[in-house]
Amino acid sequence: MAATVETISELERRVELTVPVSDVDNAAESRLKGWAKTVKMPGFRPGKVPMRMVAQQYGAQARTEVLREELDKAFAQALSDTSLRVAGQPRVEPKQGAANDAQFEFVATFEVYPTIALPDTASLTVEKLVSSVQDADVDSTIETLRKQRVTFKTVDRAANTGDRVMLDFVGTIDGVAFQGGSAKNFALIVGEGRMLPEFDAAMPGLAKGGSKSFDVTFPADYPSPEVAGKTAKFVVGASEVAEPQLPMVDGEFAKAFGVASGDVSQLRAEVRQNLELELKRRTYALTRDRVLQALREATPIAVPNALVANEAIRMAKDATEDMIKRGVPKERAEVSPSTFEPPARERVALGLIVSEAVRTHNLHAKPEQIRKYVEEAASSYEAPEHVVSWYYAEPQRLAEFEALSLESNVVDWVLSKAKVAEKASTFVEIVTPQPA
Repeated sequence: MAATVETISELERRVELTVPVSDVDNAAESRLKGWAKTVKMPGFRPGKVPMRMVAQQYGAQARTEVLREELDKAFAQALSDTSLRVAGQPRVEPKQGAANDAQFEFVATFEVYPTIALPDTASLTVEKLVSSVQDADVDSTIETLRKQRVTFKTVDRAANTGDRVMLDFVGTIDGVAFQGGSAKNFALIVGEGRMLPEFDAAMPGLAKGGSKSFDVTFPADYPSPEVAGKTAKFVVGASEVAEPQLPMVDGEFAKAFGVASGDVSQLRAEVRQNLELELKRRTYALTRDRVLQALREATPIAVPNALVANEAIRMAKDATEDMIKRGVPKERAEVSPSTFEPPARERVALGLIVSEAVRTHNLHAKPEQIRKYVEEAASSYEAPEHVVSWYYAEPQRLAEFEALSLESNVVDWVLSKAKVAEKASTFVEIVTPQPA
């Protein structure tokens, strides 16, 4: 007789599981006999340990393993005649008040995937940014390249913003020097923002051989707890002031950036091409985000907590590993998964919606789409063809590119039907990261 699945809430279900004790006992005994052929114990040759001793040592383990396997089978059988899709692992617990000695009785509580009703995409409005690379954008990038090749010339005057000053300084709190508060021959570009604002603001007017004394208050959230929120007194002396010398945009400059002919116009053309590629990539990313946000807001959905918990754990693990790579001590890099629960819930919700759109409208990734993404990822390497071969050597390595293809197909599907409102924007507005 088919098991009765009880509805607890919108996504939570419960089902009773029974396993005959005799089935567990027989299977556990059979397992122990198999183990007895190879088990080792002091004083006995392998395979010669008395069965009584094997059962005494490993009987509980065998019985636990068999019961777990039998419960898995019972759970699968209980759901075999339903269309339920289980989200996450079921929580299996002994049934309260069970009194049948001939069988084990458990209750499995689990979540199911939600039923998703996709919206009429024709009713959606999506903002799409449009832009183009202007001569001023090329000029700005060339200026950035010049700054990358800056040199400094010693001058006999007080420092101004943009100058480099060589400093010796000592910082104290309540008259006591603190770790990281002193340096010799420290090169600082005035106004670059490398130091705290009060420190940086004291640099203009400082000349070779000159000194200054001033206070700096560390922010309350400063990474070093021993100085956070405290005020330090700095005594600073300058041993050199040098002004920046930007290179001319000429043939030598062009060659320095890979233009063998030294043709400045060719350099500008290559810069423009790179900016156009970056603009295209960034414009698509922003449009994609707007499309997915519109789709998410128009699709009410209950999200399985089990999937949210798994995603939060994954996000916390990634964040911890990233901080460790950045030099944060492991004990300070641990992040609680609960911190990521809200964004994890949104990620899971959007993933379920995208999957439903793919299934419902046959938006599955095509091999040529995946290949295109792989080749784009490999193009930045020295031997792209080897990188492509590496990805295709193991099918699981293509999962990321398949996901990108699916997402792209859903975005294109929405854009083909939604009301698209174009918004003119500048290159800088589009490519400059926005604050979170």
